[in-house]
Amino acid sequence: MRQTVIRMVYLTTGIICVILGLIGVALPLLPTTPFILVAAFCFSRSSERLHQYLLNHKIMGGVIREWEEHGVIPFKVKLLSTTMMLVMVTYPLLFKEFHLGLKAAMTITIIIALVYVWSRPSLPKAKSEEI
Repeated sequence: MRQTVIRMVYLTTGIICVILGLIGVALPLLPTTPFILVAAFCFSRSSERLHQYLLNHKIMGGVIREWEEHGVIPFKVKLLSTTMMLVMVTYPLLFKEFHLGLKAAMTITIIIALVYVWSRPSLPKAKSEEI
């Protein structure tokens, strides 16, 4: 009984993370990739079918496999995520009127996200040692 409850918690959390990740595609302060990675983790403990679906997804599958196997964020993904974050926040920060505190929170959030993304390795250890 306890295992079933734990699996359901993981499954529910995974589904919520996928939904948040999809919303994050359009909202600048809601990152997509971390939610999809958390969803993959949750599905690996609750639904092998959903976990395999994410691993084999044509857009996110490679990123998830790289993260699960090596803890890396590929360089192209770093560039894309940085570009998207900056593009999505530049217009509101510069041209929309809203509370300065919200603008500061938005800026700090983006900076923290960028520091995290760029602090992760771009290549698996074995490949980076070859170069």
